[in-house]
Amino acid sequence: MTSGGGIQIPSRLPLLLTHEGVLLPGSTVRFSIDSPRNMHLVSQRLLRGTSLKSTIIGVIPNTRDPEHDTDDLPTLHKIGTAGIAVQVVGSNWPKPHYTLLITGLCRFSVSSLLKERPFVLAEVEQLDKLEQYTTPATEGVTPSDGELGELSQNKSNPTVSPHVCVLVAKFRRLLDSLPRETLPDVVASMIRTIKQGETTGEVLDAVSLEERFKKALPMLTRQIEGLKLLQKTRKMGPDNDKRVLSVRKGGVFPGRQFNLDEEDEDDDGDDTGSLEKKVHGANMPEAALRVCLKELKRLKKMPQSMPEYALTRNYLDLMVELPWSKSTKDVCWSTWLQCVNMSHIYLLLFGKTSVGRSIARTLGREFHRIALGGVCDQSDIRGHRRTYVGSMPGRIINGLKTVGVNNPVFLLDEVDKLGKSLQGDPAAALLEVLDPEQNHSFTDHYLNVAFDLSQVLFIATANTTATIPPALLDRMEVLQVPGYTQEEKVEIAHRHLIPNQLEQHGLTPQQLHIPQDTTQDIISRYTREAGVRSLERKIGAICRAVAVKVAEGHRLTKTEALIPEGPAEQGGGSLSSLLGEEHKSYKAAPPEMPIVIDHIALKDILGPPLFEMEVSERFTLPGVALGLVWTPLGGEIMFVEASRMEGEGQLTLTGQLGDVMKESAHLAISWLRANAKTYQLTSMVGGPDPLEGTDIHLHFPAGAVTKDGPSAGVTIVTCLASLFSGRLVRSDVAMTGEITLRGLVLPVGGIKDKVLAAYRAGVKRVILPKRNEKDLEELPANVRADLDFVTAGNLDEVLNAAFDGGFPGTASTRTHHQLTSKL
Repeated sequence: MTSGGGIQIPSRLPLLLTHEGVLLPGSTVRFSIDSPRNMHLVSQRLLRGTSLKSTIIGVIPNTRDPEHDTDDLPTLHKIGTAGIAVQVVGSNWPKPHYTLLITGLCRFSVSSLLKERPFVLAEVEQLDKLEQYTTPATEGVTPSDGELGELSQNKSNPTVSPHVCVLVAKFRRLLDSLPRETLPDVVASMIRTIKQGETTGEVLDAVSLEERFKKALPMLTRQIEGLKLLQKTRKMGPDNDKRVLSVRKGGVFPGRQFNLDEEDEDDDGDDTGSLEKKVHGANMPEAALRVCLKELKRLKKMPQSMPEYALTRNYLDLMVELPWSKSTKDVCWSTWLQCVNMSHIYLLLFGKTSVGRSIARTLGREFHRIALGGVCDQSDIRGHRRTYVGSMPGRIINGLKTVGVNNPVFLLDEVDKLGKSLQGDPAAALLEVLDPEQNHSFTDHYLNVAFDLSQVLFIATANTTATIPPALLDRMEVLQVPGYTQEEKVEIAHRHLIPNQLEQHGLTPQQLHIPQDTTQDIISRYTREAGVRSLERKIGAICRAVAVKVAEGHRLTKTEALIPEGPAEQGGGSLSSLLGEEHKSYKAAPPEMPIVIDHIALKDILGPPLFEMEVSERFTLPGVALGLVWTPLGGEIMFVEASRMEGEGQLTLTGQLGDVMKESAHLAISWLRANAKTYQLTSMVGGPDPLEGTDIHLHFPAGAVTKDGPSAGVTIVTCLASLFSGRLVRSDVAMTGEITLRGLVLPVGGIKDKVLAAYRAGVKRVILPKRNEKDLEELPANVRADLDFVTAGNLDEVLNAAFDGGFPGTASTRTHHQLTSKL
C-alpha cells in the first residue's frame, strides 16, 4: 500500500452505494444501510476480512433510494472516496440493517466495473496522495494569500459578535493543526446546509486543491453570515422566535465534528428560564416543586437531540399547567356549602348522565365527563410510568389539566361497565380516587407526586350495582333514580320532546299536532323503558313522516277538505285521512291545517304495536300468576306459568333463570308440600302429596332474557297453589316479594318501579311485603289513589288476597267458615 513515501489504496475496491450523505477525505461519517448490494458487501467483505486491506472500501454517492434497489445497477458517480470501515454494527429491528462508521482517506475515479452482484466491485484510480503532511495550513500565510488570508485576518473583526469570534478562534486553531491539502474537505464536511449533499458533492468532484478551496470557502463565509443574521435577530427581541427558527432550519448551525453547541445552549437557556418562572409561579406543593426543579436542572444539562429531552420537557409542561391552587367559587347554596365538605359527597346515579352537568351548572363549577365503559387498563386511571415509550397521565390528571381548576365536577360515566385484563383492574385504581381518606394525596404514575383530589366532586353513573366491586361500591353514596310514571312521560313529551323534535325537523305546531291520547298510546304500546329515549325516537319518526308530506306539498283540494273530528276540532285534519286511499286529489301546496296524529296514523307510521296488554287473556286456566320485577330499564310485569302431568315428582324450570330464582322455586314447592293438607292441595292421583305421581313444569316466558333476583317467591307459590287447587288467580292482581321456608314474606327492592309497571299494565291490586309499606310514600298520589295495596307478612295473607273469595285453608277463610257454621 506504500510507494515512494506515499500510501496507495487497492486498485480494486468494493463500492458502497450511499443515498444519504457524502463522504469526504478526512471526515468520519456514519451510514445506515439495508439494500441487498450493500448488505452483501458488509457480510462478505468487511465481516469476513482478516486484514486492514479488507476494511478499505469505496463510497459512491447514489441518486437512487436503496429501498428501491433493483437488479439494474444505477449510473454511478465518477468520483468517490476510499475509506476505512472503523466500526460495523448490525441490528434486526425494525428490519435487518448495518450501521457503518467510515473514515475517508482519498478520492478515486472509477475506471471500470468488474462485477455488479452480489456487490459492486470496480477498478479504481487514486486521485489524492496520501502522505504525512508536515506543513500547517496557515504557516507562511500572508494577507495576500486570497480568501484564506482574509479568513485569518477576520479573527478579531469588531463587526462580528463575540460568540462568532469564539468560533473563528476555534477555526484558527483548526487551521494551525491541519495540512493545507486536507483543509477544504474538512471544512466542507463540518458545515451543514439545506442542500448538503449537493454542496459537498461539488467539493468531492473538485480534484485540484485550488478548486476545492473555491468550493469550500464560500460555504464557510455563508455560515458566518448566517451567524451574524442570528445575532441581529436575537437583539430584536423574543417576537422573532419564528425567524430564528427559520434561520436555524436554513443551516446556520454546523454539524458533525464542528457544532455550535454554545448557541443551542443559549437558546435553550432562554427557554428553560421561561419554564423555570412558570414552575415557580404554578404555586405547587413543596414536594412537587422539588421534583420540578430537579427535572429542570437535568433539562438544562441535556442536549435537545436526546429523546429524553422531549419527555422531560413534556413532563414539566404538564406540571406547570395543572391547577394546583386554581379553583372556582361555588355560586349556589353558599351557606350550606360552608358547612358541608363537598368532597365527601359521592352519588351513584342510575342511568342519569345529564344530572352531572346540571349539578355542575348549578354549583357554578367546571364539568368534565370520563367515559369508563369498556375500560380495562388501570393505566387509564393512574397513568403510565415515564419509563415507557408514549407514556401519558391518567384520565383523572388529564381531566384536571383540561378544566384548569382543582374543584370541578367529574362524571364517571358507566362505572358498572369497567373491565379487567392483564393490564390491571381499573375499578381497583378508582378506590384511591373515590376514597375521601386517601384522595387528598392521589399519586398518578406519570406525575409520581401527590395531587389533592379532595376538592373534586365525583359523580358516578351506572345501570346496576351488581357488577360494581363491593369495595368500590362501599366508597359511594347510592342514589337510585326510578323511572318516570306514564303521566310524567306525557308531560315531558309535550313540554320538551315534541317541541325539540318539531324544531329539528323544520316543523311548526301549525303543521303537526300530537294529542295526549296519542302520546299515551306511544308510551304504553310502543315503548318499554324507565326513561324517555325510545319515546323521543318514536316522536322523531312521526315528525320525519310528516316532514316528508310537507316537503312534497300534499294537501286536499278545497272540495275534499276534511271535516275535523275529535281532537282535530280546533282546526286540524287527521293524518290518517290525509294518507288514506280514499283521498287521491292533491294540490302542490303546503298544508293549510295542522296534521293530527290519531291511532290510525300512528299505526301507519310506527307499524303494529310492539307491546299489547294481554293480562286478562293469560288467566283462562289455573296455574298462572302475575309477578313484578325490576330491570335496568325500569319495572316490568312477569307472568309465571305452571303445568303438571303424570310422572315421578320431578320439577322442570325453564326461562333463563338465575340461581336465586331456582332456589325460590324449590322453596315454594317445599312449602306447598308441607302445607298441602292445610290448604287442601292434592296430586293428580288424589294423594295428600301434591307431587305424588306428578311432574311439575314451571315456566317464565320471554326465555331469551335472563331473570334472577330475590323477588319472585310469592308469585311462584301463588302460581303453584292455583295449579294444585284448580282455582284461577285474579287477573287484576300483581305481586312481588321473597319467601322463607316457614312461609314468611321478605322485603324486596325497586318497589316504585314495580308498582309503576303494574299501574301501566292496568292492574288494580298489588301485593307487597309488609316491610315495604314505607316505600309507598315515594309513589305519585294518583297512583296510590288508583291502586289497592295489600301488604302481607306471610304467604297465608298472600294467597287470601290473590284469589276471589280467599283461598281454602287460609286464616281468613277458616274464620269465615266458623262464623257461617255458628249462624
